[in-house]
Amino acid sequence: MSETRVTVVGLGYVGVANAVLLARHNAVVAYDINPERVAMLAVGQSPVQDDDISHFLATQPLALSCTACPEQAFAKADFIVIATPTDYDPLTNFFDTSSVETVIEQALAINSTAVFVIKSTVPVGFTAGLRQRLGHQAILFSPEFLREGRALHDNLHPSRIVVGGHCKHAQQFAALLQQGAESKEVPVLLVNSNEAEAIKLFANTYLAMRVAYFNELDTYAESHGLNAKEIIEGVGLDPRIGQHYHNPSFGYGGYCLPKDTRQLLANYQNVPNNLIGAIVDANRTRKDFIASRVLARQPNVVGIYRLIMKQGSDNFRHSAMLGVMRRLQQQGVTVVIYEPTLQQAEFNGCLLVNNLEHFKQQADVILANRQHADLHSVAGKVYTRDIFGQD
Repeated sequence: MSETRVTVVGLGYVGVANAVLLARHNAVVAYDINPERVAMLAVGQSPVQDDDISHFLATQPLALSCTACPEQAFAKADFIVIATPTDYDPLTNFFDTSSVETVIEQALAINSTAVFVIKSTVPVGFTAGLRQRLGHQAILFSPEFLREGRALHDNLHPSRIVVGGHCKHAQQFAALLQQGAESKEVPVLLVNSNEAEAIKLFANTYLAMRVAYFNELDTYAESHGLNAKEIIEGVGLDPRIGQHYHNPSFGYGGYCLPKDTRQLLANYQNVPNNLIGAIVDANRTRKDFIASRVLARQPNVVGIYRLIMKQGSDNFRHSAMLGVMRRLQQQGVTVVIYEPTLQQAEFNGCLLVNNLEHFKQQADVILANRQHADLHSVAGKVYTRDIFGQD
């Protein structure tokens, strides 16, 4: 395959992972409106926490350049990959897709022949509607299936490659992703853009449903004094269920699952449903239950050990821990936080204590979504539902 010129817009997990993947064999320009992210990547530092990305930037020959200038980013690109944030807007019950639309409109004014590939998660029907509104047919949607902290690994070894389009551009982009991957027997699905958008939302909602299911199992077990680990292992030995993705938590969280489940529910506005809405409700109920179990201990000070969702990630947007923390604050409990990634005095009205020993001394109860060796010396204070010691 001849070298293709690719611009990747948005240097979060999705954008950086795709930029590194595609730069293994093609000329890639990484673009972001945040100059700090551009500057970090320009000197070989990853703007997101991902060990594989850092390793590739330090050791692999990559045809990767960076810019904060739109003209430099868009003028010569064959493909423009868009990985900008599309946060869920509770007022409209839809993703805020304005960043995606702004990028495409801006780029079209500079380069009218580029093929656009949307990696940002969008509502079903968004891409087709945008093609019609802008009169530009070369706009594709290609969903991303990655884990924060393992983003490049999941692109090097993808479970599948999905591109929304039955056209040569879709075939070419799928080939670019295959070319950069280390796994070579990867299923490739070329579907319509509506179906590609639905695949993303339904896949994440299924994952959220599995998290919610095992959390509700754990709620039952804890409420009745049963051994949740034994129940989960017994259930999972059925090969149709499996011993994976079954570790209880304080609720599903992170950037994708909360917003994607709500967006899918919004897409069901005129379609009969019970299950999708129940998944959203179950996550709220789980956080209520976790807060009630902590309050039953009648603590004066509750310590929050890390806001991040999982090991190897630096992100705590929409973390389940935030919901539990808010419930405790509403009941008048003093909350202190240990989160070394934050260098400030407080967060959401709670004192940040970044000396670990001081933190452990101050807290009567310590909430930890996941077990950690840091807390072994105060195991009696720790409240966690981490049964299997894994994400």
